Amino acid sequence: MAVLVKERMRAKAAPVPGSARVPAIAPVLPVNSILRGDCIEAMRALPAASIDMIFADPPYNLQLGGDLARPDGSHVDAVTNDWDKFTSFATYDRFTREWLTEAHRLLKPDGSIWVIGSYHNIFRVGAMLQDMGFWILNDIVWRKANPMPNFKGTRFTNAHETLIWASKSEKSKYTFNYRAMKTLNDELQMRSDWVLPICSGAERIRKDGTKAHPTQKPEALLYRVLLATTNPGDVVLDPFFGTGTTGAVAKRLGRQWIGCEREADYIAVAQERIALALPLDETALKTMQSRRTAPRVAFGQLVEAGWIRPGAVLWDRKRRFSATVRADGSVEAGAGPGSIHGIGAAVQGAPSCNGWTFWHVEHEGEVKPLDALRQLYLLATED
Repeated sequence: MAVLVKERMRAKAAPVPGSARVPAIAPVLPVNSILRGDCIEAMRALPAASIDMIFADPPYNLQLGGDLARPDGSHVDAVTNDWDKFTSFATYDRFTREWLTEAHRLLKPDGSIWVIGSYHNIFRVGAMLQDMGFWILNDIVWRKANPMPNFKGTRFTNAHETLIWASKSEKSKYTFNYRAMKTLNDELQMRSDWVLPICSGAERIRKDGTKAHPTQKPEALLYRVLLATTNPGDVVLDPFFGTGTTGAVAKRLGRQWIGCEREADYIAVAQERIALALPLDETALKTMQSRRTAPRVAFGQLVEAGWIRPGAVLWDRKRRFSATVRADGSVEAGAGPGSIHGIGAAVQGAPSCNGWTFWHVEHEGEVKPLDALRQLYLLATED
């Protein structure tokens, strides 16, 4: 695929006799596809200033010394893959500098980049971002609600990872859907510390009983990133595509995506996964931007984590009224969007309403009040 794109970029229109030189044929951007092979080569084949946002989950260069074991002697399934092994910090830095150079070239002037990492690599990445002219907007701490313990008891439990969000330059007019984030966060400003569970349970993809990918990221994390810093139709590039979390969430949210991946096993999993991802309907994709049209909501995290699907229909207990869930955690019932509480009051003509108990939704074959799902979510994500 990368070779095909490169050849298209090199193609020139034949000059017409007696006329000025005809400009080169515009390159075709391979949206919604996986570019197989080395990510740097694949990125070099893409046209400059063609990408709205990049989400990168590069190798962390964990430098693990031997196998990890639990106190009972059982093996810990850690990252031991060849793609995470580098002979030195200098080698890792050279690799990082090369892909970040391409990332800077590919971003549109008002584009932005997210890079996630651990203490092993994120500080080196951050310094390079600044050296290359990126402008750091936030560092986000993803605090894991259910981290793996430190079995040896020799260090603090590694309970977080760090995401750096940066614009292409200091003057970039980057996308930030502030109202959508505030709506998603119970009408409070979204903070830079995000408490989300690690990828586990049914979301964790397994092949023949083993993890398909050792560092699969939860869809809730990508949901928040994409909802916050892209708009429907934007092109999102993931240079380290893995099992396709970015592609699956982008498809759900109506964004276009491009992935780079060299491991055939990961590509096969990603293709199957994205094919099964259902895009949300257009009304569910609208997010709130104006304070005047953005009343309070209180269940956005359930939507973000996938417990309630955008586009799902809510009913009152007697099914007299209905409302549709939107991507940012608001609901809509005829006149316009609002919170579960505000819309619940509006449809009844009442001064107030507790949306958690008023609205019901189908979950696992049963109709349950929203409060029941809230309690299940709290149980599933408690420390």
